[in-house]
Amino acid sequence: MEEKENSFVMSFDPKTIQHLGIRMYSTLPPVIAELIANSYDADAENVSITLLDSNGKKEIIIEDDGMGMTFTELNNKFLRIGRNRRDEEGLQETPKGRKIIGKKGLGKLSFFGVAHKVEIDTKKNGRRNAFVMDWEDIKNSIKPEYTPEAIRKDERCAGKEGGTKISLKDIKRETEFNAENIAEGISKHFIVDPDFKIIVKLNDEEPIIVDNEKKYSNLDKQIEWKIPEDIEEFGLDYENKDKIKGYLFTTVLPISPKTNMKGITLFSRKKLVNVPEYFGNSESSHIFSYLTGWLEVDFIDDLDEDVIATNRQSLNWNHPEMLKLKNYLSTLINKLNRDWSLKRGEIRKEKILESTGININDWTSKLPKEVKENVDPIINLVLRNVESTEETKDIHNKLIKYTRSIAPEYTYWHYRNLHPEVKNWAEEDYKDKKDYYEATEKASKAYIRKVKDKAGVDRSSEGGNIDEAFKIDGGILRVTSCNTETEKGIQRGQHSLSKGLVAGCRNPLVHEFPNWERNLGETGLFKEQDCLDMLSLISHLSRRVDNSTFREEVTSSESSATDEQPQSQAQPENDNQA
Repeated sequence: MEEKENSFVMSFDPKTIQHLGIRMYSTLPPVIAELIANSYDADAENVSITLLDSNGKKEIIIEDDGMGMTFTELNNKFLRIGRNRRDEEGLQETPKGRKIIGKKGLGKLSFFGVAHKVEIDTKKNGRRNAFVMDWEDIKNSIKPEYTPEAIRKDERCAGKEGGTKISLKDIKRETEFNAENIAEGISKHFIVDPDFKIIVKLNDEEPIIVDNEKKYSNLDKQIEWKIPEDIEEFGLDYENKDKIKGYLFTTVLPISPKTNMKGITLFSRKKLVNVPEYFGNSESSHIFSYLTGWLEVDFIDDLDEDVIATNRQSLNWNHPEMLKLKNYLSTLINKLNRDWSLKRGEIRKEKILESTGININDWTSKLPKEVKENVDPIINLVLRNVESTEETKDIHNKLIKYTRSIAPEYTYWHYRNLHPEVKNWAEEDYKDKKDYYEATEKASKAYIRKVKDKAGVDRSSEGGNIDEAFKIDGGILRVTSCNTETEKGIQRGQHSLSKGLVAGCRNPLVHEFPNWERNLGETGLFKEQDCLDMLSLISHLSRRVDNSTFREEVTSSESSATDEQPQSQAQPENDNQA
């Protein structure tokens, strides 16, 4: 009994150690992560991982400035396999207020997954203890207990500071240590608090700080969501949704499967509990190649049943509470997918604006509904290809340019090929105010004024001015030479259509009731199509006026032509008779 009380003793079953240590932990980051978690629970502020690799000999040293352990604590706590710290001590937090990570008492076996010898050196309350554990001795032990080789036992040491140093020796690993890769691997196992510093150093090289960005350092972020702030508008219903916080994002290019970062990682009490996944969603959706990030779900540690797998790689999704969580996360991803598509499209629009000068939102907002319905599928096809090659992007930019040239803003206005002056007269009311009657009325007024100015007439009535300008007998302006019946018909048409503008655009409903312009729009008697039809007519009439001549000039020309060629006009008649 005395010998046992004065020795370091591990109680174990060698098969248990082999299963929970060697078989569950075969790579460095998970092993080191378990030891870092112990440092966190010991209220350490700093933990360093030193990778020693020289002449084929490898060693890993994990050292912290935490509380350390006494001889009794080493025996009763550290060396007891399967000890549930939270139940035994009745505590959920450390003296500094950290939520305790350790629970199963199995993480300490992880070091046997990579090292055959482990040295523990710890100090607390001015006392220092150290011992070595050898896997071969443990494996060959007959008794259900193992006595590690003691190096120091309750030796006095300077100062009262605590701390623990764990050295992993006799590492069976042929490949060289890569500090950057190991630091990145460690980062994937933690949400690192600001008051907990983790550094990794290879031999005498510069140390690498492990932070929350390290796990995503090789990914080019594009769209980001802070949880829960940026998803409140999704309207998700889940009793624990306010307890979930984190950071999700999508990348510019698809995430390589080699990164093992495709999907959302779950953490509880700052440590990994579920590797990245999509929680039952079919991975056919486009977003699954781009979505990653992390969420903290600390509330799962407060459940009566332990739902975290021993290796902390997955959760028990068959548990009723975990099934609710899974359904919520699945719905969240679906919402993110829709939001991602919209935001991703806006980013592509900005790139198109930079490359082509075309503001897609502004352009399409000014398209008629039936035109927009045909243009939108073309645009959406382009917007989905955010990660296209430069050659493909160039093709897509040209596609946008060509589509806009076919269906520009105010497409029907564009198709009318209106007279430049008519455009100027009506554009503001048509485009900005969408006051179609006002646009037509202003254009008709301007046209009549144009006729008056060119003809030089100023009758008291607009109809009178039109008569003076265009009547077939004595009108001042001639839009044709009026030599033939066809030419005279065109002249009469100019006269009649111009007078029609007065009746159709200047006089309707003027004195019928108050607010007649607004009420005219409400009646549906004058719509956009009516406006465009009338503007086309005014454009036609305006072009005739542009090319018109004065009657005196035409009459003089007619007389000259008659005097010089009297026989030529009669000849066709004789030919017809023949």
